[in-house]
Amino acid sequence: QVQLVESGGGVVQPGGSLRLTCTASGNIFSFNFVGWYRQALGKERELVARVTYGGSTNYADSVKGRCTISRDIAKKTVYLQMNNLKPEDTAVYYCNGEYAPLGRLINWGQGTQVAVSS
Repeated sequence: QVQLVESGGGVVQPGGSLRLTCTASGNIFSFNFVGWYRQALGKERELVARVTYGGSTNYADSVKGRCTISRDIAKKTVYLQMNNLKPEDTAVYYCNGEYAPLGRLINWGQGTQVAVSS
């Protein structure tokens, strides 16, 4: 089964930026969509942004205007550029997607921690 591996997290001050990277072990086009999710301590995991097979993008209201999801098909990579980060963006960020042969999300990876603090 294809895997998605996250990287790029870190500690950043409020107002700072980070770019998260999601690298697939197989073809990105095997997914109907690939998205970035996050889970803050004590909260449910939520969808932050996603890019569909056709290239359409969607964002959670909480990150609209601050985050951009993009993909590099040749590199089998999906990025999440996050700007003007806020303390409430602190969470573990995960990459996942609807794998077309299964019609559902794949197993969750370890994620990458983002901490926004002064």
